[in-house]
Amino acid sequence: MSELADANDHPARLIVVVAFSRADNGQLVPAYDPMQFDTPEDATRMARYLAGKCVGVLAWVRDVQPDVGGYAAPTILFQSGDVPELE
Repeated sequence: MSELADANDHPARLIVVVAFSRADNGQLVPAYDPMQFDTPEDATRMARYLAGKCVGVLAWVRDVQPDVGGYAAPTILFQSGDVPELE
Protein backbone atom coordinates (compact mmCIF):
# COMPACT_ATOMS: atom_id res chain seq x y z
CA MET A 1 0.00 0.00 0.00
CA SER A 2 1.29 3.46 -0.81
CA GLU A 3 2.00 6.04 1.86
CA LEU A 4 -0.68 8.30 0.38
CA ALA A 5 -3.35 5.60 0.64
CA ASP A 6 -2.24 4.85 4.20
CA ALA A 7 -2.50 8.55 5.15
CA ASN A 8 -6.05 8.66 3.78
CA ASP A 9 -6.99 5.52 5.72
CA HIS A 10 -5.64 7.01 8.96
CA PRO A 11 -6.17 10.78 8.97
CA ALA A 12 -4.17 12.92 11.35
CA ARG A 13 -5.86 13.47 14.69
CA LEU A 14 -5.79 16.40 17.02
CA ILE A 15 -6.25 15.27 20.64
CA VAL A 16 -6.47 18.12 23.14
CA VAL A 17 -7.17 18.78 26.82
CA VAL A 18 -8.18 22.24 28.01
CA ALA A 19 -8.69 23.12 31.67
CA PHE A 20 -10.52 26.19 32.97
CA SER A 21 -10.59 28.37 36.05
CA ARG A 22 -12.66 31.47 36.85
CA ALA A 23 -11.35 35.01 36.65
CA ASP A 24 -12.25 37.52 39.35
CA ASN A 25 -15.18 38.66 37.20
CA GLY A 26 -16.57 35.10 37.01
CA GLN A 27 -15.58 34.48 33.38
CA LEU A 28 -14.16 31.10 32.43
CA VAL A 29 -10.50 31.41 31.45
CA PRO A 30 -7.95 28.78 30.46
CA ALA A 31 -6.12 27.51 33.53
CA TYR A 32 -3.21 26.27 31.37
CA ASP A 33 -2.20 26.32 27.74
CA PRO A 34 -4.10 23.66 25.76
CA MET A 35 -2.30 20.31 25.96
CA GLN A 36 -1.97 18.04 22.95
CA PHE A 37 -1.71 14.25 23.34
CA ASP A 38 -0.82 11.28 21.16
CA THR A 39 -3.69 9.04 22.30
CA PRO A 40 -7.25 9.52 23.53
CA GLU A 41 -6.39 7.42 26.59
CA ASP A 42 -3.55 9.76 27.62
CA ALA A 43 -5.79 12.80 27.13
CA THR A 44 -8.61 11.27 29.16
CA ARG A 45 -6.20 10.33 31.95
CA MET A 46 -4.89 13.91 32.16
CA ALA A 47 -8.41 15.38 31.99
CA ARG A 48 -9.56 13.19 34.89
CA TYR A 49 -6.55 14.31 36.91
CA LEU A 50 -7.21 18.01 36.20
CA ALA A 51 -10.92 17.64 36.99
CA GLY A 52 -10.03 17.60 40.69
CA LYS A 53 -8.01 20.80 40.39
CA CYS A 54 -9.91 23.02 37.95
CA VAL A 55 -13.40 24.50 37.57
CA GLY A 56 -13.83 22.65 34.29
CA VAL A 57 -11.98 20.32 31.96
CA LEU A 58 -12.61 19.27 28.39
CA ALA A 59 -10.78 16.59 26.41
CA TRP A 60 -11.63 16.20 22.74
CA VAL A 61 -10.43 14.67 19.51
CA ARG A 62 -10.96 15.66 15.89
CA ASP A 63 -9.58 14.44 12.62
CA VAL A 64 -7.53 16.86 10.57
CA GLN A 65 -8.72 17.10 6.97
CA PRO A 66 -5.81 18.61 5.05
CA ASP A 67 -7.48 17.94 1.68
CA VAL A 68 -10.20 20.50 2.53
CA GLY A 69 -8.05 22.68 4.77
CA GLY A 70 -9.98 22.07 7.95
CA TYR A 71 -11.04 19.78 10.72
CA ALA A 72 -13.79 17.25 11.26
CA ALA A 73 -16.33 17.86 14.00
CA PRO A 74 -14.84 17.33 17.47
CA THR A 75 -15.72 14.33 19.60
CA ILE A 76 -15.71 14.87 23.36
CA LEU A 77 -13.65 12.28 25.23
CA PHE A 78 -14.18 13.68 28.74
CA GLN A 79 -15.97 16.69 30.19
CA SER A 80 -16.23 17.82 33.79
CA GLY A 81 -17.48 20.96 35.47
CA ASP A 82 -17.98 24.31 33.76
CA VAL A 83 -16.62 24.54 30.23
CA PRO A 84 -17.49 26.79 27.29
CA GLU A 85 -19.38 25.30 24.37
CA LEU A 86 -17.10 23.45 21.98
CA GLU A 87 -17.11 24.95 18.47
